[in-house]
Amino acid sequence: MILIIGAGLSGLLTAYRLKKEGIPFKILEARPRVGGRINTVYGKDNTPVEMGATWFGAQHTYLKALLEELEIEYFEQYMDGKVFFQPFSTSPVETIQIPSQPPSYRISDGTSNLINTLAQKLDKGDVLLNQSVKEIKFLNDSVQVITDKVYEGNRVVLAIPPKLWARRILFEPNLPENLISLAQQTQTWMEDSIKIALTYDQPFWQQADLSGTLFSNTGPITELYDHCNHERSKYALCGFINSSFKQLTYKERRAKVIDQIKNVFGEKAEDFIDYEECIWSKEENTFEASDIALYPHQNNGNPIFSKSFYDDKLLISSSEAASEFPGYMEGAVYSANVTAKNIITANVGSRE
Repeated sequence: MILIIGAGLSGLLTAYRLKKEGIPFKILEARPRVGGRINTVYGKDNTPVEMGATWFGAQHTYLKALLEELEIEYFEQYMDGKVFFQPFSTSPVETIQIPSQPPSYRISDGTSNLINTLAQKLDKGDVLLNQSVKEIKFLNDSVQVITDKVYEGNRVVLAIPPKLWARRILFEPNLPENLISLAQQTQTWMEDSIKIALTYDQPFWQQADLSGTLFSNTGPITELYDHCNHERSKYALCGFINSSFKQLTYKERRAKVIDQIKNVFGEKAEDFIDYEECIWSKEENTFEASDIALYPHQNNGNPIFSKSFYDDKLLISSSEAASEFPGYMEGAVYSANVTAKNIITANVGSRE
């Protein structure tokens, strides 16, 4: 039995690969939902908006291969039309031409379409929600993972950000000190991001030959993009706001966002259907405070995360642990593929 900690992209994909090989597993997830930092939400008009991971590029070949394997479509980010830029708070917004960029892509029907497709391929009894892991004990012939219950297996996979398991899970015997120290200084992808999205009944920006794109040095919004669905039958704008605005109340933050988009896009921008936001630093199963300031992607992809521990009873698999494209969805897919392959190879070897 393989015990997988975390039902994000890496954990679910690891489980999916194991199931195809007939290797038993259980996923233990602290949240009441699957997906981790992938979370598509739906408002009053059922428009999918991303509060978590959203974009990928042509270079993300492992993710693209997975989408094709699961027969999930993806589409190019809409960037047609003028782009707005706010350089200073004292200067008016201006329209700019941005240099030609490689296209970004989004997953049809929302990024959670990938999560839900993977979850649906697993047996419901193998994905256990609301299971916050407190302790992992490595015995001679087995591993015990302790939540409010005790689960026993022969291997455990840590498919959550390194900082979380390093600070929150008690390991017996202790993990190597250098591994714990480095994990505690590994930046968690998106841990201080704030995503916002506004849905509309019409794409007023497209009708005015605008891309829906805004780059701002003034805030609260720092980046904003067209967020219509693949069919362009549901309409939204989605992006990021400066993390310092987490200090404001929801009402204050929302008001500042609305003021900014109204100043940039005009009165029509105020006529939205839904406003959604997610402050990832307030998500207890994503954010863990650091003793020192960490720069983006700090220690992501460190070679130590590719090692196994406790006589191959412990494997590390997450976006941050990936040796390729760490800190992105691509990294989560790569890490899961490698972890699953290692388990499958070991399992075959033990049978010979």
